[in-house]
Amino acid sequence: MISVPVGHGDTMYEVLVGDLSQAFDRIGAIADGPPLPLVTDARILALHGARLGPIALQPPILISEGEAAKDWNGLATIIGGLAERGIRRGTPILAFGGGSIGDVTGLAASLFKRGCPVIHIPTTLLAQADSAIGGKTAIDAAGQKNLVGSFHMPALVVADPALLDTLDERQLRSGYAEIVKYGLIDDPSFFAWCESHGAALVAGDREARLHAITYCIRAKARFVSADPLDLDGRRALLNLGHSFAHAIESAAGIGRLAHGEAVAIGLVLAFRLSVRLDLCPEADALRIAEHLRQVGLPTRLDEVGLARSGDALLVLIAADKKATPAGPALVLARGIGNVFIDRTIPRAAIEAFIRSL
Repeated sequence: MISVPVGHGDTMYEVLVGDLSQAFDRIGAIADGPPLPLVTDARILALHGARLGPIALQPPILISEGEAAKDWNGLATIIGGLAERGIRRGTPILAFGGGSIGDVTGLAASLFKRGCPVIHIPTTLLAQADSAIGGKTAIDAAGQKNLVGSFHMPALVVADPALLDTLDERQLRSGYAEIVKYGLIDDPSFFAWCESHGAALVAGDREARLHAITYCIRAKARFVSADPLDLDGRRALLNLGHSFAHAIESAAGIGRLAHGEAVAIGLVLAFRLSVRLDLCPEADALRIAEHLRQVGLPTRLDEVGLARSGDALLVLIAADKKATPAGPALVLARGIGNVFIDRTIPRAAIEAFIRSL
């Protein structure tokens, strides 16, 4: 298996990429012996549950599929299930599913008996390449994406690309949006690789998937290790497009859009705003939009039913977690592979841009 270390202050955990069964000994060593409580949904359990073999405690704790899992009810279901099973403090909890299951299970683990370890076994491209790494946990609340959450670093992450074989094309495209993001942040050569291999990756090319997942894990490990709690701005670069994306998801109705669909639009908007502010060549923004269109991702608000929704988006962007009293903190670009945080954009400039969409 490929092992990628992720630093968190004085501690370190591993992200293992490869055959899930080859990680059982490592999981057992962390757990001081399985079986371990398992959180998943009914569909993932039916597709892949047998692969967990003897490491999972039966019956599993089942929550809703997708974004519907990330609410107070989903959080309460997990905590109640752990209590019913008599789980002791310090027992690792297995989060088996996509990013939503990882987010809510990580939050439950951070709260149950004041903290239990969590082991992520992500089953989607988005979670394997991005969301399972880094320790951010969350649920949606009050109509806003990821409003309630904590930092709770995993004890281990196991990303088995074979689990992606059952994903539908929409979910693969959604995950691919987060992969493209890494090239746009600080590696133009990886974005060029995406332009050449993205369609094959979505279509099922295993070699391309393994390369992209491993690359993104290593890139995210670098940002997380440098800024574990997102305090000095370096890790915030990973939010490229996400201030727009979270507002888009909330405006559309939480769960209606796949996260990566909103991210794809958000990436384009971040570069378009950068062009408007004379920071970025227009050719770069057009190149990004064209590539995302070629792999079947939306790039405009009207494609997702949000034409002329500027006022609603402005309210949601103002409520973004990283907003300051002075206004939103946006990730902008000087070009592909050259992004930065800007907390000084005049409100009027942002409002004029959003209302022009």
